[in-house]
Amino acid sequence: MTRSISDLKAAVVGTGFVGVVHVDALRHLDVEVTGVVGSTPERAAAKSLAPVYDSFENLLDDERVDVVHLATPNHLHYAEAKLALAAGKHVVCEKPLAMTSDESRDLLGLARESGLVHCTNFNVRFYPIIQEARARVRAGELGELWSVHGAFLQDWLATPMDWNWRLEPEKGGALRAVGDIGSHWLDLVQFVTGLRIVEVFADLVTAIPVRQRPAGEVETFARAADIERMQTPMWTDDLAHILLHFENGISGSVVLSQVSMGSNSLRLQVDGSQGALAWDGERDKELWLGHRDVPNQTLKRGPEPEDEAPASRTRLPGAYPEGLVETFRELYRAVYADVAQGGTSREPDYPTFEDGHAQNVIGDAIALSNTERRWVDVTP
Repeated sequence: MTRSISDLKAAVVGTGFVGVVHVDALRHLDVEVTGVVGSTPERAAAKSLAPVYDSFENLLDDERVDVVHLATPNHLHYAEAKLALAAGKHVVCEKPLAMTSDESRDLLGLARESGLVHCTNFNVRFYPIIQEARARVRAGELGELWSVHGAFLQDWLATPMDWNWRLEPEKGGALRAVGDIGSHWLDLVQFVTGLRIVEVFADLVTAIPVRQRPAGEVETFARAADIERMQTPMWTDDLAHILLHFENGISGSVVLSQVSMGSNSLRLQVDGSQGALAWDGERDKELWLGHRDVPNQTLKRGPEPEDEAPASRTRLPGAYPEGLVETFRELYRAVYADVAQGGTSREPDYPTFEDGHAQNVIGDAIALSNTERRWVDVTP
């Protein structure tokens, strides 16, 4: 029997930066957050987000919980998602889905067998203007696609003093900039174009070979100046330049960086035989449309998008700001619609564990390409 989204209940594992965003988005959907789990009960309680479970096991034992949100460090995703599925909980997992493609493949198989709803948190798809871009590409407005290119540039790890658990390979994985922000760009470009990446050529760079690691724990984006530090050699990627081949012979490229001063921008451009379009996350309510024989256009998000899909992904009139936080809300609105009906739709309109696994597979190819200095096929 179909339930109302407001009748559903969720619990969130992880109370750092992104865990707080998960809780906020759920409350905007009137989904009750029964509780949270942090690295310790004390740290979770200090956030005052929701009641605190003493352990992940206690959360899973709570029969009220319909959906478990995993906003924990990467190395915990596999075990936590596996246990949540076994407990009969629907799962929303932050990216990357797992540390390796073997793990993500296992999770995808378990999720499919369970019949439960499963989601990998690629929220950037849910900007209304991104939905508009996808609709225009798929309607053939750009003609034959020729090229896809862009970047995801950040500066939050741009100095030797910056530190986060993602810098620790045992927690974040062997791919850092690629696995963290690159997975968003690589997922997004395939979402907009509808084309799968089939081959990669990658050059990964460790721009800061030695960092000043704090002796204690620091939270993502937190400033930690007056604390004891130790010199720590680094080898994971601060930045990457990647060439891409898509199915149908289309070429592409991307620059990924967590050390680009003054930046926090995801940029994407698609070029075709009849036109081009481009989007910049720093101007997230605008879509640039490029033409040859008529003036270029800047399409701004308005109250009545031309396509039904963008219209369904916004709840505010065009004159009101809508940004990153709202993308989480709209992603969960789509996920919880399936939870309310009891299972995953035949063609879910949100990223599932299948999309999470696809990014792990692309990551494997990127790592191998960088090591062997050659083009590498992306094998599903």
